[in-house]
Amino acid sequence: MAKRYRVTPTAEERGELGRMISRGEADARELAHARVLLQADEAEGGPARVDGTIGATLDVSVRTIERVRQRFVEQGLSAALLPKPSERSYTRKLDGEREARLLALACGRPPEGESRWTPRLPAERVAALGHVATLSHETVRQTLKETSRSHTWGRRGASRRNSRRKSSATRRTCSRSTAALPTRDTPSCAWARLSRG
Repeated sequence: MAKRYRVTPTAEERGELGRMISRGEADARELAHARVLLQADEAEGGPARVDGTIGATLDVSVRTIERVRQRFVEQGLSAALLPKPSERSYTRKLDGEREARLLALACGRPPEGESRWTPRLPAERVAALGHVATLSHETVRQTLKETSRSHTWGRRGASRRNSRRKSSATRRTCSRSTAALPTRDTPSCAWARLSRG
């Protein structure tokens, strides 16, 4: 069966692909697609390898090779190098207010009988309180992960002494007292204050 999409790059395009691979500065997927195009090159002097051989050599699926070929023929070199953007639209289950309620809940004490919050517990509690119809534990995990970057625990206060150094510079401490800082057990983060108001 004859190939429907035949890759025949110009000398300029071939040179551009070669430079891109030799520099190695592009995204990994772009580099993989550039290698596919060079291997599939059916212009004069090109290797003109079949998709199965290219896939085995480059560890790329045959379907990916077919898509890269098709985009190259129909849309050109730049479209073939980049993956097709997703047309799927995602709706957020948590708006700002609902996210604040979730975080206030997670900043508070865990329910009786539980030593700590797990992603499933806030998901069930937020749904039970009627803030959302359903909420997956993965949404909770991602939300808490995003906010933990800006609300770090345990990295504030006095600096640790380095036992290897003996200079007086290592004995300096921060001017802030650690006694007034919130801990995981005290529901005193900003989100908890927001929920009380």
